[in-house]
Amino acid sequence: MSTVFSSAISDSSSSGATQARPQTGAEIVVQSLVNHGVDTIFAYPGGASIPLHQALTRYRDKIRVILPRHEQGGGFAAQGYARSTGKIGVCMATSGPGATNFVTPIADAKLDSVPLLAITGQVNTAVIGTDAFQETPIVEVCRSVTKHHYLVTDVKDIARVMREAFYVATTGRPGPVLIDLPKNVQTAQTIPDYEAPMNLPGYRLGQQRAKPEDIEQLAAMIRRSKRPMIVAGGGVIRANASNELRTLVKKTRIPVAMTLMGLGAFPGDDPLSLDMLGMHGSVYANYAVDNADLLIGLGMRFDDRVTGKVSEFAPRAKIVHIDIDPSEINKIKRADLAICGDVKHALAELNQIVEPPEDLSEWHRKVAAWKHDEPFTYDRDFPGILPQHAISELWRLTRDKDVIITTGVGQHQMWTAQYYKFREPRRLLSSGGLGTMGFGLPAAAGAKAAFPERLVIDIDGDGSLLMNIQEMATCYCEKLPVKVMLLNNMHLGMVVQWEDRFHAANRAHTYLGSIDDPEAIGLGNGISPEHRYPDFVAIAKGFHWEARQVSQKSELVPALEDMINSPAPFLVDVQVPYQEHVLPMIPAGMTVRDLIKR
Repeated sequence: MSTVFSSAISDSSSSGATQARPQTGAEIVVQSLVNHGVDTIFAYPGGASIPLHQALTRYRDKIRVILPRHEQGGGFAAQGYARSTGKIGVCMATSGPGATNFVTPIADAKLDSVPLLAITGQVNTAVIGTDAFQETPIVEVCRSVTKHHYLVTDVKDIARVMREAFYVATTGRPGPVLIDLPKNVQTAQTIPDYEAPMNLPGYRLGQQRAKPEDIEQLAAMIRRSKRPMIVAGGGVIRANASNELRTLVKKTRIPVAMTLMGLGAFPGDDPLSLDMLGMHGSVYANYAVDNADLLIGLGMRFDDRVTGKVSEFAPRAKIVHIDIDPSEINKIKRADLAICGDVKHALAELNQIVEPPEDLSEWHRKVAAWKHDEPFTYDRDFPGILPQHAISELWRLTRDKDVIITTGVGQHQMWTAQYYKFREPRRLLSSGGLGTMGFGLPAAAGAKAAFPERLVIDIDGDGSLLMNIQEMATCYCEKLPVKVMLLNNMHLGMVVQWEDRFHAANRAHTYLGSIDDPEAIGLGNGISPEHRYPDFVAIAKGFHWEARQVSQKSELVPALEDMINSPAPFLVDVQVPYQEHVLPMIPAGMTVRDLIKR
């Protein structure tokens, strides 16, 4: 048994001999966090988790406890910490409603492959199954949205379970692990063995390294190709493989498109970047994929928002798919060459032998023409502020700064992907697979906790911001001066866009203002100031934030400069029209031939 952890031992004699002492289950949990390098936890207390919080107070010099104002906010803050650092994020809640408030962050982490440890208190083992006060079978609730889960009923198992949880969450394809701890197990005592062997007979990491013959075949396919394309997904960022990707592109001159989760894996302002592809991706990325003769998918899932009609996606291309998760291989799009393994290792091996295609000049000319003829665009003569203009100006002001951008979900998320050119990985934090509104603000708080020296800005929509607006209190009280650029159109903008495009503009409960306002049925060309509700500036100031509202172009840049330069948390409420659509757009389940440009 290891005795290297000072909190687990005590002096037994004046001669200096040591003997391990019993610890409570709660102490074992916290010591395990310390052993695994956790320095921050986002935790909301309750009756069933009191022992855990009491134990945390004895480790104040090692672990910072950040108190969110809602458990969902804590879960997303832990994700912001994890996504920005690449380390595991840890959150904690009590039983019952506290635990069920974790379901959405856990499901979100599962779909976006985020390493997350969610610890929940549970009622005493003697009353589990009796519908005791604040009892919820959270393991059963979360069974299908976790990578692994535990209900611990014996204090002797805690040290091993904690070790297993960190291993499972961070190896292979990362994901969320849930540990449910009954209160009596937290208070029971034992002498812990922090090096107890793990017991994971069903956990198979699969092939971690690409086979040499597969790498050789891929190199040959690249050499023979005339219209190759790389599609970089979030797996490139998760694997810390951005440098290897950039080396490959430098050697081969292959154009690169990215999924939403892959933005930043390759510099967005590089001439060979085709930006995001898919439903709201660039015209030129979608055209290039449609015309490619070789498509190399790196750490991506061939998600429906990327492919549209799967049978018509990259119809002329040989498909190469490199992914660490064997369940993703051939799940959606059949690969001509499937390489199951770590994308960083695969790219490193490929870079040693790869040779560029013989002549890509014609392909480069074609791609460059598409980029020139079909750029992202908007009405620059519009007298007010359009969301695209606001994001473009924010990028211009911050592109040379050390910045992390988070978003909520909806139109503003897609415009951010289109108009903010990310140069580095882990600089865009956004809910991709689950598409969770309310993600942006708490994720920004988590990123700011991880990187207090960085500028952290949440580009949000009014609908998304309202879902976790209580985390403004967390940001102020925990001294996390994040910034929010709110694109406020008083509507659920993405749903409005679908109403306009596919439902004859019939408004079905997508207006967020007063029902007495004619705008509730979509009349008029804008929303007058007296109908702007709620007053986000007043709300922000109520949380001791600095805040400004702008509606004129001349006001935008000075307000953004104030926000950027302020040492305090700061919100800029940018009033934008609700009629604007995110374009281009490929309707769900359709093809590039159905692409809507205007």
